[in-house]
Amino acid sequence: MNQISANSIRAEDAKHVVHPHVNLRKQPEAKPFIIERGDGIYVIDDEGNRYLEAAAGLWCASLGFGNARVAEVARKMLEEIGFYHIFRGATNAPAADLSAKLAAIAPEGFEHILLQCSGSEANDTAIKLVWYYWNAKDQPQRRKIISREQSYHGTTAMTSCLTGKPRFHNGYGLPFEGFLYTAMPYYYRNGLPGESEEAYSTRLAKELEEMILAEGPETIAAFWAEPMLGSGGAILPPKGYYEKVQAVLNKYDILLVADEVICGFARTGEMWGSQTFGMKPDLMTCAKALSGAMQPISAVIISDKVWEQMMVQSDRLGGFTHGFTYAGHPVAAAVALEVLKIYEEMDLVGHVKAVEPLFLAGFEVLRDHPLVGDSTGIGLIGAVEIVADKATKAMHDPALRVMAIFEDRAMANGLITRIIGNRVALSPPQVITADEVREMFARLTRALDETASQIGA
Repeated sequence: MNQISANSIRAEDAKHVVHPHVNLRKQPEAKPFIIERGDGIYVIDDEGNRYLEAAAGLWCASLGFGNARVAEVARKMLEEIGFYHIFRGATNAPAADLSAKLAAIAPEGFEHILLQCSGSEANDTAIKLVWYYWNAKDQPQRRKIISREQSYHGTTAMTSCLTGKPRFHNGYGLPFEGFLYTAMPYYYRNGLPGESEEAYSTRLAKELEEMILAEGPETIAAFWAEPMLGSGGAILPPKGYYEKVQAVLNKYDILLVADEVICGFARTGEMWGSQTFGMKPDLMTCAKALSGAMQPISAVIISDKVWEQMMVQSDRLGGFTHGFTYAGHPVAAAVALEVLKIYEEMDLVGHVKAVEPLFLAGFEVLRDHPLVGDSTGIGLIGAVEIVADKATKAMHDPALRVMAIFEDRAMANGLITRIIGNRVALSPPQVITADEVREMFARLTRALDETASQIGA
């Protein structure tokens, strides 16, 4: 891109583009980061700088950046039909084929697929399905939904309430009544001295049960959980966590919804994060890697248990009144179906398992770095936590701007990561090779070393 074109884009951006997660007053004065093209797991900016994209965009670019095979599928579908909806019994071949394929790779007992357009839409829809389910069972008082502190489930009005991050509520008059937040499973920070992971999980399950009893079990509709916290810091659940939590949910007949938007499609080493961590959900939501982020598409994957009650309610009301114009869009569905075919051909789960030991070894080595406290991962997702004192786990004085310095050094070393508080998350495209894993950790280590040198650590 020539300088004139780049300057024009920056001027248009400053005047017209509303960016998420920025200071709206200051952003127009900033120089936007223009990504011009992709090359496998790398992206190239308008100045020709090449970055290893270790965050897969927003946890989503599973096949990397740019794919001629997928582009051809999209082009062909645009020529053939462009668009048609799936309302009132209409369908198209990609939507039908994709739904069948998702049902085939879903856990046993999940046969029905409700296509949507984003992860937020999928979770928003799943909230409605939870309430639909309990109304069908003549228990309309079951309205309350429990999620976890620092969880992330979307940014629609309803999914912002599910999201357990106060900054997603501030200024919007959120959350709505009926959304509850139990403790996040963060053993490194919140485990008590001498408390084992199993004991910590037992304590969290007990606290969850106490919340349920205080609110009234007959008022609780569902418990929402990412198999492992993504935007909460790429945090692994402690040992025994889901077994103990699910026992509490089963005791009080509370639905479990697994938000697989980040964890789905082998991110955690199995096709679904639910399988990795032994969850047995009643509903699953997925997006992101469903299309390798190349088209906006998502799905709610519905268990037979929930589907039976959906049919009851549909009979009672004369129909299922829900849908989005672009749900089941033939171009998006065709792209997603092709991406799933690529996963099958490359044995995505097998590939992730093959590079996982090297990925985890990188985190293990970083445990000895002077800036690093926690350093853990699974599959192809993990994080290091930057601390001022390893023994006390104390964080740096915010005035030192350690994370800003780290991000600057990472970018200077051609590395894009996901920074969450004082944690640095890695979730590279699932096509990453062994050599690229080594290169990613080499760049990360250089960035940490330079940060430590700059702050005198």
